[in-house]
Amino acid sequence: MNEESAQARWELRTQRPLLVLAVAFALAYAVPIVDSGAGHTVTFTCTVVEWVVWGAFATDYLVRLALAPERLSFVRGHWMDLCAVILPILQPLRLLRLVSTLMLVGRRARMASQIRLTTYVGGAVVGLLMFGSLAVLSVERDSPNGNIKTLGDAVWWSFTTMTTVGYGDHAPTTGMGRVLAVGLMLSGIALLGVVTANIAAWFIARFEKDDVEERRQTAAIEALTAEVQALRAEVAALTGGPGIVPHPLTATGSEEHSPT
Repeated sequence: MNEESAQARWELRTQRPLLVLAVAFALAYAVPIVDSGAGHTVTFTCTVVEWVVWGAFATDYLVRLALAPERLSFVRGHWMDLCAVILPILQPLRLLRLVSTLMLVGRRARMASQIRLTTYVGGAVVGLLMFGSLAVLSVERDSPNGNIKTLGDAVWWSFTTMTTVGYGDHAPTTGMGRVLAVGLMLSGIALLGVVTANIAAWFIARFEKDDVEERRQTAAIEALTAEVQALRAEVAALTGGPGIVPHPLTATGSEEHSPT
């Protein structure tokens, strides 16, 4: 067993548990925001769950680093993972825990070969829409001049922002809210580009497949024509004719009417 196979086995075994932890993080992040009247015990429990989930993903990164055949290459190839691990330690803000955990979940999901691009993009859209709504609601709800006061307002704002429509009926007024808006707009543009490129690639692959099939049929017809021409030439050489094979019925009829 080599080290690379050990790393692959670790990634395969931890994929589902980390997915469950990611769902637990989503719930722990959402409960205090949706239920603004949650007590201290609920809030503290949710905070502990958030840190535990982040710690699990950080541990996963460290284990994969230890199992990597070339650790320096692993760090260079997964520098975003490293930033996501270090970010909450430097500044333990709740929003940074959200950003770092989303980065770790996304990077970890990319390694799963069975997850297709469409599934990943769909999950990313739903995740960004949900977490963007919760994040902007948490920073804008208590703003004196803010107009995003309910979860419905936040979801509507996130949807219009991600699709770059921007009706303007709801807009963030705080600095952190505007930072979230920029991140959501850039993410929406990137995801839209991925979806567009994926659809274009599907059409191109479809056309190329049809073109290959057409070329294959054309080549088969040309080969068959060449074979028929070769057979006619062989028959003409054997009969001494000009290369036109007489029809059997015509040949029989001529024999019957010939003088004896």
